[in-house]
Amino acid sequence: MHTFDTIAELLKHDRAGMTLPRDLYVGDEAFHFDTDVMLKSVWLYAGTVAQAKNPGDWFIFELGNNQVIIVRGRDGEIRAFYNSCRHRGARICEAASGNSPRLICPYHFWTYGLDGKLLAARNMPDEFEKADHGLVSVALENVAGLLFVCLSDNPPPFGRAKADIAEQVSLYNLDTLKVAVQDSLIEPANWKLVMENNRECYHCDQNHPELLKSLSTYGFGKGLPEDGAEDVVDDAAFDAMLEAQRQHWRDLGIYHDLIEFPEENGRTGWHRVARLPLAHGAVSQTLDGKPACRIPIWAHGLDEPSSLSVWTQPNSWHHFCNDHVVTFSLTPLGPDKTLLRTTWLVHEDAVEGVDYDPENLAAVWRATNAQDSYLAALNHKGIMTDGYRQGLYSVEEKLVDAFKTFYVEASERAIEAA
Repeated sequence: MHTFDTIAELLKHDRAGMTLPRDLYVGDEAFHFDTDVMLKSVWLYAGTVAQAKNPGDWFIFELGNNQVIIVRGRDGEIRAFYNSCRHRGARICEAASGNSPRLICPYHFWTYGLDGKLLAARNMPDEFEKADHGLVSVALENVAGLLFVCLSDNPPPFGRAKADIAEQVSLYNLDTLKVAVQDSLIEPANWKLVMENNRECYHCDQNHPELLKSLSTYGFGKGLPEDGAEDVVDDAAFDAMLEAQRQHWRDLGIYHDLIEFPEENGRTGWHRVARLPLAHGAVSQTLDGKPACRIPIWAHGLDEPSSLSVWTQPNSWHHFCNDHVVTFSLTPLGPDKTLLRTTWLVHEDAVEGVDYDPENLAAVWRATNAQDSYLAALNHKGIMTDGYRQGLYSVEEKLVDAFKTFYVEASERAIEAA
């Protein structure tokens, strides 16, 4: 109860349009509250269908002391189960990923089907019913190939997010993609600071030369025409170019109005979806702006100078290009340690070294991730000092404010429900 009292008191000091109190970023109690309570109460991005492409493929999602097996069954369905045997609780899958015809506990060899049903358990009492001892399910939603899990026994409604995201992500046919590269970067900063850094491009002009070869900072906090008075820069040329691009997207049948964290049932929204033009004539997020893979992943070829971006609270962001997809997920590992997992997907028929070069594919975001890790670490170190005071967000940091608001409201609901 002490932790809840501490967190509730800290949340009282939240101020609209300002950063969080210090100990919500750097405190041990906040870390344990986040991983044991708040993050278990919301939907978390876990990975893509490409990570469990064939029957028997599985991978592990972790949060705090919990491990979840995400596995594709023989029927093609993807399900999620706690990585804990129903006999005496041993961990079943020990690697980060694999392929198995069945899930077998290495302790006493209890054997489960890919649907979680118990198939074999030796020498149990006569009254033992295998049907009562299947693996414990975890709620999972497959959103056009993006997989989300919730570790609560009573997950919140998925709401309109599934329809909003799936409608546009489905253009990129994630079921036909494969993992080309996956990086795991441990950042020396609190997970909320890593998320906040992602939610703005106020820092981009000075820190991300590789990224800005193909991306404009418009739409990443700087503002779009529909922001009206909140638009940061009065740039008529950009507005005209964007409207021309949008008309082109309408003609292609791929246009959709900006979806920006829509409120639903009194709750702050948790998803943002935007199609944005690429910069400098780029058609992909690469150092030279050219496709990183020769095989397109959607129906409109390799020459379309735009990308689709999807953000979800509280732990992911994604970019969809003509030739590849790159997805990002965060996992808190400690008050000052965060796992950033970045995954690059290409068409399943693409051949490494022939159709794509993994180094070229990953170059832009590897550089950007390293730069962001440095910045988040600086932020964490500064917040730890006695000189930290809650700071005012700039007008380019409205997406940071949206993340912070989501965190505060989700935390308050989690405390109330506990």
